[in-house]
Amino acid sequence: MSEREPLKIFFVVGEASGDLLGADLLRALQSGGAPVQAAGLAGERMTALGVQSLFDISQLSIMGVSAIVARLPKLMARVRQTAREAVRFRPDIVVLIDSPEFSRAVAKRIRPRLPGVPIVKYVCPSVWAWRPGRAAGMKAYIDHVLTILPFEPNVLAELDGPPGTFVGHPLSARLDEFPPIDRSRPAAVPTVLLLPGSRMSEVKRLMPIMRDTLSAMRGRGRKFKAVLPAVDHLAEKISDQVADWPVRATVVTSKAAKARAFAGADVALACSGTVMLELGLHSIPTVSIYKLDPLAMPLRFLISGWTANLVNLITDSVIIPERFNEFANPRYLARNLEVLMREGPARQAQIEGFRLLREKIASEKNPGQRAAAKVLELAGRK
Repeated sequence: MSEREPLKIFFVVGEASGDLLGADLLRALQSGGAPVQAAGLAGERMTALGVQSLFDISQLSIMGVSAIVARLPKLMARVRQTAREAVRFRPDIVVLIDSPEFSRAVAKRIRPRLPGVPIVKYVCPSVWAWRPGRAAGMKAYIDHVLTILPFEPNVLAELDGPPGTFVGHPLSARLDEFPPIDRSRPAAVPTVLLLPGSRMSEVKRLMPIMRDTLSAMRGRGRKFKAVLPAVDHLAEKISDQVADWPVRATVVTSKAAKARAFAGADVALACSGTVMLELGLHSIPTVSIYKLDPLAMPLRFLISGWTANLVNLITDSVIIPERFNEFANPRYLARNLEVLMREGPARQAQIEGFRLLREKIASEKNPGQRAAAKVLELAGRK
């Protein structure tokens, strides 16, 4: 194949975080000078770079066993459609980003029909946290894993998974967006940032907990302001819920308002997930919460990792406290936040930990460029 022929790359992207990674990767490939022809699933950022998505990927932004079971027929139809289009496109390489369950189903259908096409997983499934046996199983349909956490290639090797290459976390290329802020001394009336997640299933489970936590703090005589930056596709539903809360919380939706909310926050109560890194880089003392889907509760024994928090994982330290399931008790969370809302050792310990996070995550090379170099190599273009 001539190097001047377009590199045909088929993307399977299932959510906004994957769209960001895909856009960085695609931008790096396009800036390299060689022609690129991309197809598959994409979000807004990748669409702006010329990828026409097969369907709106917000349809895939679900989490929890109950939600997946309820929408299984439609999801399987989307799996078949995506795999069929991948085979028709005849790509040089397939890149799966995030959405591990959906992308796995697609990859298993692509593999026997395109046996010579390398399939790359961008973002390692959390085999280090739960169900480690998934790593070895990935070898049947994944050729290589691009990891965003430095320890993941070693974990894959130890678990007999496919080979992995650490390319760096996407936030490492955006550290200038997180200028250091001295948050050692909170405001006289602290601002509490509420982040209930980006999926409707998370919001349904966590919003009542957040509401009752604010009520518990108010009942204990605490003065504070609450701000909730809402993701666009859930903003209306979140606003409707917050309207009935006994304690006022201001919902913000614009990019500028969200930036001001992060800049002015003194503490945060947030859904466990990728937003933890943003909170850490903003140096906002945080309590992390999560509540498993009811159908997933009996599977808790499969969790093997010591933490689910990316800040803690990257620093190898317990910096952000995690309160899951029955421990996400509003009266308990109220006391957790109250400690962080005042100047003192607990607040300062998190702030010091966030400095370590910034050191650990810093990188001289853009992760998108590293990922692009590996994709070119695997596609036989380098």
